[in-house]
Amino acid sequence: MSILPDWRIRELAQAGMIDPFEDRLIRTAENRHVISYGLSSFGYDLRCADEWKVFTNAHGNTIVDPKAFDERAFIDIQAPEIIIPPNSFILARSVEYLRIPENVMVVALGKSTYARVGIVANVTPLEPGWEGHVTLEFSNTTPLPAKMYAFEGCVQLLFFEGERPEVTYSDRQGKYQGQKGVTLPRL
Repeated sequence: MSILPDWRIRELAQAGMIDPFEDRLIRTAENRHVISYGLSSFGYDLRCADEWKVFTNAHGNTIVDPKAFDERAFIDIQAPEIIIPPNSFILARSVEYLRIPENVMVVALGKSTYARVGIVANVTPLEPGWEGHVTLEFSNTTPLPAKMYAFEGCVQLLFFEGERPEVTYSDRQGKYQGQKGVTLPRL
């Protein structure tokens, strides 16, 4: 299994792996600097959409339990930017819809621009045969409010190509297959 370079990512994206697809790294848009997104040497920088779910404890003693998740633990916000409260957490989704080929595994890493201000990205791997909008998780590890921007880069995807596994995500009908929007935990 080896990491894919820009030309191979481009080939797969043009065959439907990433939609919409930016063929190069974008650093300015509408005459302003943006956090880069698009194709890079050995990866692809995803963008956050303007749909955010911010953790809150507005209902008192809400417990975060992945087996019995209370949707009231979030406030839904649609905005071009979001303020993550200190020591808090948000969910977002990618602008791009991905269709991962059956012989490709994807790993997401946080972008250094956000990491350098204490915003940590935690995205699970995208398995062979998975498709959907990527639900993105971001933690503000600082004691101060932190800002993120929609329609700008937020995580970098690394693509690894190998042999097709015996069972892909789509073969086993994974619970997050075809997800659209910000998707909460499922059992």
